[in-house]
Amino acid sequence: MQAAVANEELEGNTLNVYACVVHKGKPVGTRDGTRGANLSSPSVAHRHLQKLEDLGLLERNQYGNYTLKEKTGVSGYVWVGKTLVPRLLFYSFFFMGAFGAEIAILLLGFLGFSSIPDISFIYLTVMTAIAMCIFLFEGTSLNRKFKPRNGGNTS
Repeated sequence: MQAAVANEELEGNTLNVYACVVHKGKPVGTRDGTRGANLSSPSVAHRHLQKLEDLGLLERNQYGNYTLKEKTGVSGYVWVGKTLVPRLLFYSFFFMGAFGAEIAILLLGFLGFSSIPDISFIYLTVMTAIAMCIFLFEGTSLNRKFKPRNGGNTS
């Protein structure tokens, strides 16, 4: 199935099961999917695993377990190895770096040159800190929402 269509279908528990299968890196049964995605029952996990198979992202082997067939992009997320990371976390790291540089410039100004920084630079630093905090909060919220239980170790 096309990646765009699969991307629209990957949300909620289906995304959580998919991330669990990718993270595990070996065949996953319904009980593994239940534990790894923190679902209520094996039948719920089975339904999501079948949905992922219908989307062409997983395939079922001769033992009834599911393996990764295609690793696809997920809207708002980036794959870092076998881990799905919200894109917002990368934005927060960018602002964290900018904030660190601005603080260093302010400290050098106070300590080294005894000059008072321009009010616009202080305003810029405050805005950078606010942006960093917002992206960090939203990114960690999304990361907790879709993180497989026990890091995907469902043995």
